Amino acid sequence: QVQLVESGGGLVQPGGSLRLSCAASGRTFSSSTMAWFRQAPGKERDLVASLSSGGSSYYADSVKGRFTISRDNTKNTVYLQMDSLKPEDTAVYYCAGDRSPLTLRYNYWGQGTQVTVSS
Repeated sequence: QVQLVESGGGLVQPGGSLRLSCAASGRTFSSSTMAWFRQAPGKERDLVASLSSGGSSYYADSVKGRFTISRDNTKNTVYLQMDSLKPEDTAVYYCAGDRSPLTLRYNYWGQGTQVTVSS
């Protein structure tokens, strides 16, 4: 059974940092595009960052220069380093893996981890 398990969320003050981790099991994702999405209350789930198997990354404009996506294929894990956090970054963050080249949809999702930025 394929699983993506996120960790590292929590409560942080504005300007602080968090590092999210997404550990995959059941199959290897080294040849897959991995991504982080987030969903704030009452809003749609939005793409935050993605990272292809070849190392190409994408960032939403709202997080450029503050967030960094990375992966460790030896650990089958993807990370999201979040710096200079703002209250508007508050959301449930989801890891996604194995993007279909045809539909551009992700086949696997984690359960989400809450990130709250507040003083």
